[in-house]
Amino acid sequence: MHRRTKEVAIPQKVREAVEKRDNHRCIFCGSPNARGEAHIINRSQGGLGVEQNLVTVCPKCHFQMDNGQASKLFKEKAVNYVKSIYKDWDEKDFIYNKWK
Repeated sequence: MHRRTKEVAIPQKVREAVEKRDNHRCIFCGSPNARGEAHIINRSQGGLGVEQNLVTVCPKCHFQMDNGQASKLFKEKAVNYVKSIYKDWDEKDFIYNKWK
């Protein structure tokens, strides 16, 4: 497996920790039909599969976050949410850097 692929993947342990942190509910609509698998910084942009870059979302909100007309608003809300938990959250800390 390529190193970048491994870094942006979400380990089961991390996904479970994100779901626990988010009370097993979608951070957007509150649905219990949610998983801790939505990257704030997309995998395609090198977003790491770490707790600080993930949120728990339902399938409908996940689609909207990634593809919908309101994706910018969803991303903004997700960033504000994680910043409320991780006070020193900085986007550049969660992007894959092959030189690290």
